[in-house]
Amino acid sequence: MDAHILLTNLTNPTLLFFVLGIVATAVKSDLEIPPTTVKFISLYLLFSIGFKGGQELAHSPFNAEILYSLGFGLLVSALIPMYTFFVLKRRLSVADAGAVAAAYGSVSAVTFVAAVSFLEAQQLHFGGHMVAVMALMEAPAIIVGVMLMLRYEAADTAVTAPRLGPIVQHAFTNGSVLMVLGSLVIGLIADTKQADGIKPFTTDIFKGFLAIFLLEMGMVTARRFTAFLRYGRFVTAFAVFVPLLNGCVVAVASHFVTESVGNRFIFAILAASASYIAVPAAMRLAAPKADPGLYLPMALGVTFPFNITLGMPLYFALVQHT
Repeated sequence: MDAHILLTNLTNPTLLFFVLGIVATAVKSDLEIPPTTVKFISLYLLFSIGFKGGQELAHSPFNAEILYSLGFGLLVSALIPMYTFFVLKRRLSVADAGAVAAAYGSVSAVTFVAAVSFLEAQQLHFGGHMVAVMALMEAPAIIVGVMLMLRYEAADTAVTAPRLGPIVQHAFTNGSVLMVLGSLVIGLIADTKQADGIKPFTTDIFKGFLAIFLLEMGMVTARRFTAFLRYGRFVTAFAVFVPLLNGCVVAVASHFVTESVGNRFIFAILAASASYIAVPAAMRLAAPKADPGLYLPMALGVTFPFNITLGMPLYFALVQHT
């Protein structure tokens, strides 16, 4: 791993605000960002990423690489829960294993946003179609996770099996997915001159809003980190090493899909990330017995901090040298 890239990432102002959030919670500060403000900022970040992705896609020729990228993203999202479920089932209940597997097969939009900021710091670009890849990777993991739960809980006749239809619909109509896909389409069809008129809002203030959002994420992370310690070292190790494995494997395998360093890095970070928004919402319907105090802190308290501090420089170095 390039020490300079690692140092640059660790001294990135947006990441330092994440650390400040952790410190604020650790010292029991009364620092607080209103929930409505946090929701607005999260919607803004998704809007900005989607819109800019649509604009880039509008100026890019539609080719086989885009189709391969979409297919590769869907495949990765479906395969990860298939193997992680059986690893988890050795130590966790079927419902918990399915929920965690779905979370790690799905993606984190916030990690994606942080990855975009990382690429900008390296003065590298990524294809606009990668925004669509991110949005489409939400659903397959949820579907696979639920199907595995249904298969291995079949003996429990006291539990009514959840219907797959509403769960799939929720995966695609989830607010974060709808916002980023809708913004992508709008950016794709919007007039270029008219789009330039809102560029100060979509681009210039992006990193400032990201810093405030990561401040909130730092406080949330610190509050939830201790919630799952009762599960022991296994889940902590899983939350570090499985995303690391997924990110490294996809960083290398993505070479067969695209030559773009930026696109390959995005693929790696998507594979390494874990959902803590879309999947928990879906699991309320699909797996009411699964413990949110397990899969939420794993994704947000361990995997997310690992990816934005050490993971991104590692995946970037791997992409550069393979």
